[in-house]
Amino acid sequence: MKLGIIGLGRMGAGVAERVLKAGHEVIGFDLDQTNKDAASALGVQVVASLAEVATLSPVVWLMVPQGPIVDKVIQELLPHMQANSILIDGGNSNYLDSMRRAQMLATHAISYLDCGTSGGLLGRTQGYCLMIGGDKTAYDSINPLLSAIAAPNGCALVGPSGAGHYVKMVHNGIEYALLQGYAEGFHLIKDGSFKDAHLDLEKISNVWMHGSVIRSWLLDLAHDVFKEDQELTHVSGEIAEGGTGKWTVEDAHKTNVPVPLIEESLEIRRWSRESGGNYATKVIAMLRKGFGGHDVKKVK
Repeated sequence: MKLGIIGLGRMGAGVAERVLKAGHEVIGFDLDQTNKDAASALGVQVVASLAEVATLSPVVWLMVPQGPIVDKVIQELLPHMQANSILIDGGNSNYLDSMRRAQMLATHAISYLDCGTSGGLLGRTQGYCLMIGGDKTAYDSINPLLSAIAAPNGCALVGPSGAGHYVKMVHNGIEYALLQGYAEGFHLIKDGSFKDAHLDLEKISNVWMHGSVIRSWLLDLAHDVFKEDQELTHVSGEIAEGGTGKWTVEDAHKTNVPVPLIEESLEIRRWSRESGGNYATKVIAMLRKGFGGHDVKKVK
């Protein structure tokens, strides 16, 4: 099968590599020359325009920043896409935008699948978690491509159009709360009642990784952080966010579903950017770098 990929950065390149390794073809487009060169070295057929992607592949995966850019790319693709083509939005779009785009594209006989994509940097080697919303016939027709991209048992059609990005939005809200919980716990161990004993966070995170009820990939990443540096003196505690946490809280308010932990973790991120944060937010910043390659500010 052929897959067109628009956006060949970290995630897009990871998707491309997995598809290629499964024996499929990839046609790619990106504005950044470094990304294009790296993708070409993988075996991607890099083309010079969006029109070429749409012309050469009946299935197109978007991995571009959320918001107006997605609409702009779709409008540029649309005149060149054939009827019965499939467009997959693999970014973190708002689910309401995804529902609108699906309705618009349906009038052109184009199927739109909104695909929440999780897995971070390890997704490239271990496979991604794909949460997909949209038409089942379109989903089933590209199963070989999705299976190549996903981790074992890591792909599902979770509901109608918009549901994929909605589920990913909630996933990210949960991520906010989990990160905050781990970070506060390690902060307390470091500066709480046993502060003067200088408890070893690397040793503690390691023993938790083996058999404890709180073991997870995030804990594995915390262990990696503490193995390198437990003081984090030169790391800023400012934590960025991509908007999905805010959308999660907004939807909770709209539907009267209480999400106090997610809401508080979102507020702490806002506070961290105003104040510089504390040790716990430094830990979160380092964990975000570990799973997603997110930038971490340094302090002198």
